[in-house]
Amino acid sequence: MNRTDSFALRLCVAASLILLAAPAHADDWHFNLTPYLWLPNIEANGTTDQPPGSGEPSYEVGPVDYLDNLDFVLMISGEARRGDWSLRSDLIYLDFSNQRARVKTVSGPGGAVEFPVNAGTKSSFTGLEAQVTIGRWLVDEQNRSIELFGGLRYLDLNFELDWELEAPLNLLPQSGHIEQGTAPLDFIAGVNARFGLGDGKWFVPLHADVGTGDSTLTWQLSVGAGYSFSWGDLILAYRHLDYDHDDGDLLESLALSGPALGANFRF
Repeated sequence: MNRTDSFALRLCVAASLILLAAPAHADDWHFNLTPYLWLPNIEANGTTDQPPGSGEPSYEVGPVDYLDNLDFVLMISGEARRGDWSLRSDLIYLDFSNQRARVKTVSGPGGAVEFPVNAGTKSSFTGLEAQVTIGRWLVDEQNRSIELFGGLRYLDLNFELDWELEAPLNLLPQSGHIEQGTAPLDFIAGVNARFGLGDGKWFVPLHADVGTGDSTLTWQLSVGAGYSFSWGDLILAYRHLDYDHDDGDLLESLALSGPALGANFRF
C-alpha cells in the first residue's frame, strides 16, 4: 500500500469515527441515496508519438454519439449524516465503444489548426470516478444550508481514438490510432449549499470543489433546480468536471460537462 492509498484508508476510518462520535442519539442517523443520469460532453487534449513529431490532437465526443452504443453506465451518490457531520460518496462508471468522435484541433509549433471535417473518427471510452468526502454543516436552516467538506477524488480513465481525416496534415497523418489513460488521485475541498425559493418546495442546489494531487488541478461545479417531495427530491442540474495535467503528459486536459437528472431518496 502506497502513501496515498494509506492516507485514503485513514481518511475513511477517521470519517466513520467522527460520525459515530457525533453528539446525536442513535435514531438521529439520516441517509440519502441518489441514483442519477449525467450526459456529459467529453473533451480531451493529449499527445501522441505515432508517428514521432506528430501534433497534439484535441477531440470531443458528445452524448448524441455515445448513447447509441453505451455498454454500461452506473451513476449513484450517497450520504450518511449524524448531527452536523456527514460522509458523502459519489460513483460513476461509463463505458462505450466504437462511437463517433471529432478531432477539433491539432496543436503544433505554429499553433492550433482546426479540422472542419472528420471522415470517420471513432472513439472508445472507459471511465471510473469515485469520490469520498467528510463535511460539516455550518448552516442548516429550512431555506438555506451550507456545508464545507474535504476528501478524495479518484479517476481511472482509458480513451482510444481512431481518426480518419479527409486529407493528411503536416502535424497529423490522414489516419491513425492513439490510446490515452490516466488514474489520478487528488485531494479536494469545497462547499455544498442549498437555497430555498420562497416558502415553496423549489430550491437551488450548489456544489463546488477544487483540488490537486496527481493532477495539476481538478475542479468541479454543479448548479441546478430541485423540487421537494415527501420521499425526497428531484434535481436537474448542469455539472462540469475538469482535470489539468502538465504539458507533455499523455492526457494533458479533460473536461466533462452536461446536464444531470437525479432522484434523491431520504430515509
